[in-house]
Amino acid sequence: MSKDTPVFTMLVGLPGTGKSTWITHEYQEVPFVDCVPLSTDAEIEKMCVSQGITYDQGFKLFIDQAQKIVNQKMANAIKNRHDIVLDQTNLTRKSRARKMAQLPRAYKKYAVFFPVPEEAEWKRRLSARPGKCIPQSVLDDMQRGLEPPSTDEGFDEVMVIAQ
Repeated sequence: MSKDTPVFTMLVGLPGTGKSTWITHEYQEVPFVDCVPLSTDAEIEKMCVSQGITYDQGFKLFIDQAQKIVNQKMANAIKNRHDIVLDQTNLTRKSRARKMAQLPRAYKKYAVFFPVPEEAEWKRRLSARPGKCIPQSVLDDMQRGLEPPSTDEGFDEVMVIAQ
């Protein structure tokens, strides 16, 4: 799918808000031929599977290596003008700005924001991820630090995925 204007889509939201699930459903509905999905979690999970350990056991071991892989894949995708979907939390303006700064002007830039669902639903989703437990204090800090994305950050459009 070669085109003049490549697309960068940044997913924004806390763990368990539906980002990775949304990608799965989008991939089934739309042919992302030249799209590069980027996910630090997916890279960590691959490494954990190869070592026979859980995500929780491997997170600290593999986070730096996974981030390097994602950065390299993003650089290659940009070089080849591929569409990119960045599946990370991207919770603050500062973290989003660092990633957006890598993009050439030619890219259309979209943010897809996933608000935290009702508490019972959020807890259900988080508990449905075996081997992947985020301490409540970390989730609380993430929620306090969350800055919803806006077009004044350089996004052409911000979409909100209602839960």
